[in-house]
Amino acid sequence: MKRLYVIVFLAIAAAAALGLAIAEHSGYVLIAYKSFRFESSLWATLALVAVLWLVFWGIKALIELVTTSGGVVNPWSRRNRSRRIQVAIEHGQLDLAEGRWASAQRHLHRAAEAERQPLLYYLGAARAANEQGHYEESDSLLERALERQPQAELAIALNHAQLQTDRGDTEGALTTLQAMHERHPHNAQTLRQLQRLHQQRGDWSALIRLLPELRKDKVLPPAELVELERRAWGENLSLAAHQEEGGTVGLQSLNRAWQQLSAAQRQEPQLVLAYAEQLRQLGAQVEAEEVLRTALKRNYDSHLARLYGLVRGSDPARQLQHAEGWLKDHPADPGLLLTLGRLCLQSSLWGKARDYLESSLRVQRNPEACAELARLLAQMGDTGRSNQLFQEGLGLLDERLLAAPLPVPIRA
Repeated sequence: MKRLYVIVFLAIAAAAALGLAIAEHSGYVLIAYKSFRFESSLWATLALVAVLWLVFWGIKALIELVTTSGGVVNPWSRRNRSRRIQVAIEHGQLDLAEGRWASAQRHLHRAAEAERQPLLYYLGAARAANEQGHYEESDSLLERALERQPQAELAIALNHAQLQTDRGDTEGALTTLQAMHERHPHNAQTLRQLQRLHQQRGDWSALIRLLPELRKDKVLPPAELVELERRAWGENLSLAAHQEEGGTVGLQSLNRAWQQLSAAQRQEPQLVLAYAEQLRQLGAQVEAEEVLRTALKRNYDSHLARLYGLVRGSDPARQLQHAEGWLKDHPADPGLLLTLGRLCLQSSLWGKARDYLESSLRVQRNPEACAELARLLAQMGDTGRSNQLFQEGLGLLDERLLAAPLPVPIRA
């Protein structure tokens, strides 16, 4: 309220001062140019200038109002065109996220054609077309994106490779990624997609060749890279074991694949396990026993100890002796106790085998130990306990099987 009083007071003071100035001296203004002549008092001239200024700004405001109104009403105005594009973008992105592929393709294609930077909208429209099975349209949209933004070649190619993979064209995706790898050898996303594609295709030898680049460019976290490397070499050993040489599945290809590993890798339990398992499946039992015994002597591993009971060395008694030696340091390992039971079965030591198998089950209920002990008890005449163990082993193997309902008997 005080501010209002101050403003009114100042206005009255200004008006009074102006009135005094006009009363004291009216002033005189003369403007002459050729035949034009304007004469007036100073104050009248100033009033005329003020009126002209107000008229000018009034006309300008009226023109802006008419122009703006025309832009709102005119459907082809720049304002309405921008609004339609924004609506298409919003609808297209929402449709894409919610899986309405046809609508997403239509809206995003429209937005892409109108925008100066259309890459993301073309990529979204191409994905929507791909999801509908319109593969030619999808590729055409990506080609259009490349025409509009040629500097985004890598991004477009990576998306193309992913769409090819999604449609099952892994060969085409591999060609696309290899081309980008040649042009951009250190691009992390290209390397990552190549790694995933090799895994999907089961091309472990190609993945092994890619591993040095994955490590050098730090594409994966160290722990994930180590696990991937182990799996790749393990799968490669399995593939090598099933390669045919001269019409037969040969041991030589498996040994060559094993020798390709570094000395450190040949000491990793997971890879030793894969190699020994393939030797066992190929019938090279003695070689498998030697590999496992050497690895266990160097560094004990429960999984290796379990597999040791499934191979037959050249001297079963000595094999059992080696396993009993490990029991001193690992008396509560259920896998080792299971192996000792199996080795005793191989040597016809029935009572000792029973003791080891029961000890294994006391430490851990295991379907393999249940099956081995049940088989032994059946031969020894204890069919009741044998059947009970078979049922337990079956439940441990797949608890969901026991939870599934049984068929209702059909009555005649």
